[in-house]
Amino acid sequence: MGRWRLVIHGGCGAMRLTAEEEAAGLAGLNGALDAGQAVLRPGGTALDAVEAAARQLEDHPAFNAGRGSVLNAEGRIELDAAIMDGRTRAAGAVAGLRTVRSPITAARAVMERSPHVLLSFDGAEEFAREQGLETVDPGWFEIPERRAMLSKVLDAGGAFDADVKYGTIGAVAVDVHGHVAAATSTGGLTAKRWGRIGDSPLIGAGTYADDRAAAISATGSGEYFIRAAAGHELTARMRMLGEDLQTALDAVLADIAELGGKGGLIAVSPQGEAAWGFTTAGMYRGRADAEGRQVAVHGF
Repeated sequence: MGRWRLVIHGGCGAMRLTAEEEAAGLAGLNGALDAGQAVLRPGGTALDAVEAAARQLEDHPAFNAGRGSVLNAEGRIELDAAIMDGRTRAAGAVAGLRTVRSPITAARAVMERSPHVLLSFDGAEEFAREQGLETVDPGWFEIPERRAMLSKVLDAGGAFDADVKYGTIGAVAVDVHGHVAAATSTGGLTAKRWGRIGDSPLIGAGTYADDRAAAISATGSGEYFIRAAAGHELTARMRMLGEDLQTALDAVLADIAELGGKGGLIAVSPQGEAAWGFTTAGMYRGRADAEGRQVAVHGF
């Protein structure tokens, strides 16, 4: 039996947070680690663990995923998520959900109960209803701070300011059997338009898992992570170049930076290694294993 490990993130960016905001975010991270390690400690699967951790983060309003998501230019919330099993490279994803309480669970349903990988907007909503997934009124997801941020961004002509926070959540895990899995969920970008979909639900970009290398989840300027095929690129560097986990992760972030993008990545390998990095001022993140846990916004 191998070593289990769970790594999570709650978004990155300027992270100019009040003491109360930071404390709320760290509490949310600890709740997600509790949920994930409750699966992994007794020998549960990495796939179950990342879903459990992601569901906790989706329900916590400190993060831009599920409840607490940002609003698009029309003042609506549209939710994206993806999940992937490193054992078989099976994957499921959803984009543009508006009433499904847990997008990550909807993504898993796509993976396990449909012949497809990615469903979007009205079709994804219809599928979720057919599967009996929990739905809520769209207003349940909204918190006042996100409405105020939308007004600020629209008043600025749709441009972000220096306080931008890329608010995706994600979880990656390796279980005692050496299998890895990844989950990512997000509300996207404030004031996004035209049905914009970022990297989070795109397999090989913001979410990827492969037992031959690693599981990853990304947060940041999604268009750049898409162009870099960030998740697949990290695992390809390990498989083709023989790079270790941290070296491959750092190289992918450097490539994205050369393109003009910012963000962060978390990753675990089937051997139990963990790695993370970010090119912004901070990133909500945490890790847990049999030896203990850590959560942080800036250093550790």
